[in-house]
Amino acid sequence: MARKYDCYLFDFDGTVADTGEGIRRSVAYSLEKLGCAALPDQALSRFIGPPLHDSYVEYCGMTDEQAEAAVAAYRERYVEIGLYESRLYPGMAALLRALHRSGAWVAIASAKPTFMLERLAERFGIAGYLNAISGTGLDRHSADKRDLILAALPEGADLSRAAMVGDRRFDIEAARALGMAAVGADYGYSVPGELRQAGANAVFDGVEEMSEWLLGEKPRGLFISLEGSDGCGKSTQIALLKEYLEKRGFEAVLTREPGGCPISERIREVILSLDSKGMSAECEALLYAASRIEHVREVIEPALNCGKIVICDRFLDSSIAYQAYGRELGEDFIRQINAPTIRRVLPDRTLLLTVDRSESRRRMAEGRAPLDRLELEKEDFFARVAAGYDRLARAEGDRVTVIDASRTIGEVFEDVKAAIAELL
Repeated sequence: MARKYDCYLFDFDGTVADTGEGIRRSVAYSLEKLGCAALPDQALSRFIGPPLHDSYVEYCGMTDEQAEAAVAAYRERYVEIGLYESRLYPGMAALLRALHRSGAWVAIASAKPTFMLERLAERFGIAGYLNAISGTGLDRHSADKRDLILAALPEGADLSRAAMVGDRRFDIEAARALGMAAVGADYGYSVPGELRQAGANAVFDGVEEMSEWLLGEKPRGLFISLEGSDGCGKSTQIALLKEYLEKRGFEAVLTREPGGCPISERIREVILSLDSKGMSAECEALLYAASRIEHVREVIEPALNCGKIVICDRFLDSSIAYQAYGRELGEDFIRQINAPTIRRVLPDRTLLLTVDRSESRRRMAEGRAPLDRLELEKEDFFARVAAGYDRLARAEGDRVTVIDASRTIGEVFEDVKAAIAELL
């Protein structure tokens, strides 16, 4: 990856995460507790980014002693509640991950107390991407942004090969004073024109555009597929996985096979319909392959190219298990007709959920829709499918993770999370 710099430093509030709600509400709480006049939301937003003590002095006309009392009241609410009224900006987790994987030094330099930054980094799942977190102590009234930046850099860093990303003039001015590149996050809490007037080398309205500029290319997303027999619990685990990833700041796209886009969904209807009884094995396999390449072109590749995580209910492995082994067409034939797909994209990680056939049948009988054409196959067909999955797992163990899905939903999901931890 041809990254622009060796070191990337980020402000936190308004740059990495939208923490505005918690900060505004906590400032309002502190003013009410001290009997001060309330401020409108626009004025409260000015507290996002700069040191709190300085903000109370500048925006509320407080003395140093009054500002100390206001900061203490603010933290009463913020540490317990306001800290968690926040979210990562869409695409930020993918950017930090891509920078980390490129070998760059990645760090936070913020006037926020260090323990809060560490707690939020863990909560958002980005701590593993960070080489350093430079914040303030609870006893500091204010902090020079230049000192915070220098503390976040590795010893002997070449400042001409370092960039500071921030949403306020304090970030830009400090970076320029140190001879670093200054990148403006205009999607944060800056006022119109603030970042350019402060001397930012580049200003961006969104994380996606900024990511391409910082990295020299768009960050590629991740492709995760879930496999297994019907009744193994894929749908439940996929929904939980999407929620988990989005809480960590990733954009996740759910899709399925056969299907996932209009043409592929129409092919799905043909393949699974009871009206297609008697379809030859070769025709079935070719329809799956045709549906898949359209699905890749319309849904999967565009999402990966935007840095999103694609979670797919079945992919090529299903054709190998069901058609190569279940229909006994052989792997060579299935891989040959799926060559256009294989050349373009394959999953980064495949989770194979396993349950025995009797448990699969029991689950399918509990509230499921009428069985489709493939689900009505004989038991020897499903035995061959299970054997096909087993061969795949043994042959491609670096990609395929087998998970015992006969346990509780929570136990299975813990293994799902563990299986994708390395990717994230």
